[in-house]
Amino acid sequence: MLTLTALVKQFGTSRAVDGLSLSVGRGEVFGLLGPNGAGKSTTVHMAVGILEPTAGQVDVGGLGSPTRPSVRARIGVAPQSLSLYELLTGDENLRFFGTIYGMPAAALAARVTWALEFVGLVDRRHDRVETYSGGMKRRLNLAAAILHDPDLVLLDEPTVGVDPQSRNAIFDSLLALKREGKTIVYTTHYMEEAERLCDRVAIMDHGKLLALDTVHGLTQTHGGPPTLILRTPNGEERIETRDPLAELNRQAAARGAAMPAEFEVATPTLEQVFLHLTGRSIRD
Repeated sequence: MLTLTALVKQFGTSRAVDGLSLSVGRGEVFGLLGPNGAGKSTTVHMAVGILEPTAGQVDVGGLGSPTRPSVRARIGVAPQSLSLYELLTGDENLRFFGTIYGMPAAALAARVTWALEFVGLVDRRHDRVETYSGGMKRRLNLAAAILHDPDLVLLDEPTVGVDPQSRNAIFDSLLALKREGKTIVYTTHYMEEAERLCDRVAIMDHGKLLALDTVHGLTQTHGGPPTLILRTPNGEERIETRDPLAELNRQAAARGAAMPAEFEVATPTLEQVFLHLTGRSIRD
């Protein structure tokens, strides 16, 4: 549904995206992870046709570049910076965006109601957006992205600053879109979100693709071995091992009655993979 081929974006002497190539399948939830300044938002902007690539190509659904209006109409985007008008109501915001999309008036009213129901805001449709909580604004931002029934939905940090209830409501909405066959590209800093939602995850930094696989595949390849944790009266002992059960048996045989009664096997996480590939230095 989305193919990026040798994509480059240059801003003066800075190369924000550097030869990025990847493909997102139809009906897939695809995670795009990276530290601040990795090039994620720039990639999203090129994928929706806001930015023209310095080099390389973007293809949406085999139809060509998203700079073409007919192709862009197949795309919905919820940017990290909320694209809402605070002095308009939720209903008025969606009607405005639907008009820009060129939706017929007869279909627009029903579609606005559907979108508000989909994100759980129909009871607040006539309230100004300035009265909404942060989570409600994020949900309305998502409603605006899917109002015109796009095939491809790009979400840039869609849960920043929201409460756990709104975050879970957004997750439920995204999984419902997946069941409808929509393709979703999801950028986030929250590893647990990618683990929960994404079929595959790409990790990028300095504009380059570092790794792309399922979460399980990434942890197997880049996460290091599991860790056997033995809990003793003096604290924890941590032993990295490819075979935790065999190591546990070796420890029991060697220690006998002194073997701790409490133990745990910690498997590698996506966060460990992320830090291994991108480093631990703080990004601004």
